[in-house]
Amino acid sequence: MTDSTAFDWWTFLLRWSEEWADSLPDDEARGEADEAARRTRRLGFPPASAERIAAMEERLGRRMPPSYREFLEVSDGWRHAGGFVTLLAGTEDARWHTNESGLADEFEEYLDEDSSPEERRQADLWRRALQLDVESDVTYILMDPEDVDEDGEWAVYTWASWRAEPPERHANFREFMRDMHREFHRLRAHRSDGEPVFANGTTRRLDALVEEARLEALRGNWERAAKGLDEAKGYGRARAAGLGDQIRRLLGRTYMVYFDGLVTDPRYAPELLPPLVAEHAAHSYRDDSTLVFQLRGADDDLVSLAYATLGQVRDGTYRYTAAGPFGEAVERARELTRWGDTDGAWRTLMAGLPLWEPLGPDQLAPLGWLADPALGPLLTPERGRELLSTPRGGQAGETPRPTAGLDPDDLAWLAAQDPGNNRTSYRFVLVEGAEPQELPARLTDGNENADTGTGTGTGTDENAHSTVLNEPMTFWEARRRSAHSRGEFSSYDDRALMAVGRAGTGWSFAFDGDPAPFNGLRFVSPAASASAGTRAVVVWSGLRSQHGKPFFHLSVARDGAEQYAFTYTDGEIRQSGEIPQALTPSRFFGDLGDAAEAERPLLEAVSEEFGTSLPRHALVKGRLHTFTTRSWTRPPKDGEGYLVIRMHPTGTRPAES
Repeated sequence: MTDSTAFDWWTFLLRWSEEWADSLPDDEARGEADEAARRTRRLGFPPASAERIAAMEERLGRRMPPSYREFLEVSDGWRHAGGFVTLLAGTEDARWHTNESGLADEFEEYLDEDSSPEERRQADLWRRALQLDVESDVTYILMDPEDVDEDGEWAVYTWASWRAEPPERHANFREFMRDMHREFHRLRAHRSDGEPVFANGTTRRLDALVEEARLEALRGNWERAAKGLDEAKGYGRARAAGLGDQIRRLLGRTYMVYFDGLVTDPRYAPELLPPLVAEHAAHSYRDDSTLVFQLRGADDDLVSLAYATLGQVRDGTYRYTAAGPFGEAVERARELTRWGDTDGAWRTLMAGLPLWEPLGPDQLAPLGWLADPALGPLLTPERGRELLSTPRGGQAGETPRPTAGLDPDDLAWLAAQDPGNNRTSYRFVLVEGAEPQELPARLTDGNENADTGTGTGTGTDENAHSTVLNEPMTFWEARRRSAHSRGEFSSYDDRALMAVGRAGTGWSFAFDGDPAPFNGLRFVSPAASASAGTRAVVVWSGLRSQHGKPFFHLSVARDGAEQYAFTYTDGEIRQSGEIPQALTPSRFFGDLGDAAEAERPLLEAVSEEFGTSLPRHALVKGRLHTFTTRSWTRPPKDGEGYLVIRMHPTGTRPAES
């Protein structure tokens, strides 16, 4: 519904006319009509009489929409509507387009059986619309008599071939004119040398609005701030886009977010360059030379810094730092992410945020951390809103309610089929009373001097026995590096590439989200070796596996000896030891028609029995330390066949025996 508040056309058009006249250089060559408009400070024409409007409507066969009639009653036409329409029609020049341009035929060439009703309606626009542009830079202004709201207003469409976009819709003629006034301001906002400064009542009001929005943002009133900044940005006011982009980026929006006017300022570059180049790096199809366009106006030193930061982001070595108490919170948060506690890391950042201080008046929030490989994955839209709602930078305001944590306090999430979890098979080891960095010594053969690569996965490669954790990375990155570095593959060996972290109070985990196929005849649980001086739990689930029969294994060991275990596979259960009632396999696999139905109850029971959980956000979206275990299968016995494939770098050959 159209805003029923009466629009003051006279004041609006008068203000626009005066702003246009004052923006013209004295020595600029102008046509006779424009020079007369400059002298009189009027872009409009005398009002159209009721008789002229009635005659136009009779000629066209339609009553004109309300806002266009109201405009005509104040000015019978208009000069310089925006930057590309020199003369806008009044009562004499408005006419039906009737496809005189032939554009309906061109638009229809792109239609097919999959075209939407909206696309078909746009193609037919050229046959039915009222044309309002009289003189323009190949720009069409069309009012659509079939796109009418409940107040009788016709939508206005603008189109120019050089824009290479579909026609732009404006709700009605009044909104079209307001948009053209904004376009006029945007084009005048950036003045060339020698041109008069573009300053008037509108610009002063908007600049005051930008400053108030800046303070509102720091007080935590980001929605109010964003509204004011968006209004000022529409008029091309300096600072508005760069300030608004900071809010948009923390809400998870990245399209056309360039921090205009601020990212090239050396004061703000340490905070704004990293998220800008990180978004560039995330789209590898982009030519790196396009980064220069986003940094137009920057000096050579800043461009060099941008490319250096881009290199760090790509190789995972960028580390965000900040000064003061907030910087200390950043370091504590990074340490928590190392071991999967992303919820704790976020709470730590939020606790330090009120003490954060901006690098300059136009920084609204810390943003460099978004490019940090450990901290960046912490952001969600909900968390972004929490950060923006938190008073900071020396401003006071109401502290927002903390967002809910992302990690469930159990293991059952592994059984959920959702967009963030497409695993159908996985395995993990839980060790009580051990730190995550101690797990390689329990699950490998303990070579501290081995190379810290992910290992080749063979019995002859010492890298596979390293007790040193790899640097934090996503599981996909770890898997890719492991595959790249492997020189030998064996059909009998099953060394797991596992991510490590904390699994709740007093427990650590090693997790493999992409295990090899389960071989029940040769499987050897690592529970006993992992349990020296403590307790260890091993779970391997393939109840939803797309390859082979569904299976599930649980084993528990203490002080180097297995206490109990069971394996379900192919409808049969093998068990040993005294299994607690809560974990008895018959409780889960008794009368089930589908073994996958047992997965969630099993994981819930394991979680409750041992008080453990796994960090979903870190395992799905975060970066964790990894290492390669010893094999989860026994060596081949005499007479058992196996296959070994060895690969050598190009240009090298193995020594002949």
